Formats: sequence, C-alpha cells, structure tokens
Amino acid sequence: MSNEINDNFYQQKLDEIFEEQDIRFAGFVNVEGNLIKGKFRDEIVPFETDEEQQKIFRELAYRVSTRKHFDYSMGPVKYSASRREKLVMMSFPLKNSILLITTEPNVNIDRIAYKIIQILGKEWWEFSE
Repeated sequence: MSNEINDNFYQQKLDEIFEEQDIRFAGFVNVEGNLIKGKFRDEIVPFETDEEQQKIFRELAYRVSTRKHFDYSMGPVKYSASRREKLVMMSFPLKNSILLITTEPNVNIDRIAYKIIQILGKEWWEFSE
C-alpha cells in the first residue's frame, strides 16, 4: 500500500467502525485539522455546531503533532482517550491523518480502542510509524 490512503480505505474503515453500536462519530482528519471523511451515526444530533467541530479538528491535529515530540523517549502514541460527561473522544494517529472517534459515555475505552485497532489492521501499524 502506498503512503497515500485512498478514499476506499477511509470508507471501508468507517463502515466497519460503525458496526460498533456505541460509536457516535467517526472521521479522518488531516494534519492541518480538516475533515477528510467522516460522519455521525444517523440518529445522533451533534453537541457542537459545524464551526465548533472544525475547531475540535484543528485542536486535535495540533495536540497530535505536539505529542510527537516525545516519541523518541516514550514511543509513538497508539491512541489517546478523554472521558467526558456526555461522550468519550478517542484519537488514533496515522501517518498522514488522525482517526477521531466519539462514543457514548458509558463505553469501555480499552475494549473500543482494541476493536478500532483491529479494524485499522495492518495499515494502522504501517502508518503509525
């Protein structure tokens, strides 16, 4: 697989991710913080406006890039998670993008993360290094 992830990759992974019932949103964000491809589950009403969502994507891209400063000593981040009152946010850095997931607040973070890593499969390991 080349270094460029194609649209089919994104769509296939999103389809698999949404098989998990607790997923509210899943999307791939580029390193500049722009949404490449993503969506909310059909019955979900977002908590944020489109403008606020764009701010979240930009902040996510910034946080992921700053965490790379410590890869030399601690190794690369495989995922990070934040449990909030109304949802859980998780990010999975890839080489040229970031997978952002939001779930219902009561999920088991480790179980969902493990499932997402399995869905990303070999490509995740290739692109995260």
